[in-house]
Amino acid sequence: MHPPTRLLTPAMSGLLDRIARAGRPPFHALTPQQARDAYTAGAEILEPPRAPLPRVEDIELAGRPARLYAPSRDRLPALLYLHGGGFVVGNLETHDSLCRQLALRSGGAVVALDYRLAPEHRFPAAQDNAWAALQALSGQGDGLGLDTSRLAVGGDSAGGTLAAVTAIRARDAGLPLALQLLITPGTAADDMHASRHLFANGFLLDAATIEWFFEQAIERSQRRDWRFAPLLADDLSELGPACIVLAECDPLVDEGLAYADRLRL
Repeated sequence: MHPPTRLLTPAMSGLLDRIARAGRPPFHALTPQQARDAYTAGAEILEPPRAPLPRVEDIELAGRPARLYAPSRDRLPALLYLHGGGFVVGNLETHDSLCRQLALRSGGAVVALDYRLAPEHRFPAAQDNAWAALQALSGQGDGLGLDTSRLAVGGDSAGGTLAAVTAIRARDAGLPLALQLLITPGTAADDMHASRHLFANGFLLDAATIEWFFEQAIERSQRRDWRFAPLLADDLSELGPACIVLAECDPLVDEGLAYADRLRL
């Protein structure tokens, strides 16, 4: 077993062992559609049952499918949520349980966006969808019964990347955010951080899969664009308050820490 797995709890180590014994092919050995099907089939295995909520509505936001979750019919603040999946996999269904829990436990509304995926829609399609959706939520949220004076953006993994980028765009456009929720975000263009190597194999996300996602999503010559790697943005001052959630044994953890350090300056 790869040495860094000694850092895992027994429960997580056992989970990784069971996943390995299942013998499922890695994403990078599949076509994008096969990877999507596999991700969808396994996405909620470890999630709690989908919590019932008073309000769950399929809507359209900036020309894209979206889903609104709310724990009441009150006028609530809203979080635009962008799912993870390396810009290639994931959809409204894969993150349905998570979004229900976010709404239930926060007391606010969550609006999940079905943004365009690569390789059919490469960089910056997802970034542009995310920004257009936040603008639309700001302009149309009142009609949905939402408090547009209290908007947030969030996401996990690649969705965390999109959320960080959208928060920068919101600042530049003068659209104030109450929060940016970045869960294990990718923020860098390359493998310069130690965790990319330390946790490159034997964990849920490995180096080969990261590179496969990148190859599907963006040309190599574009990877240092801050809209793909927000750690490279020139100015990260005066952004919305950030909550950054990182996983200790994750190839992306060091770049997440580096991004948090930049936000503190």
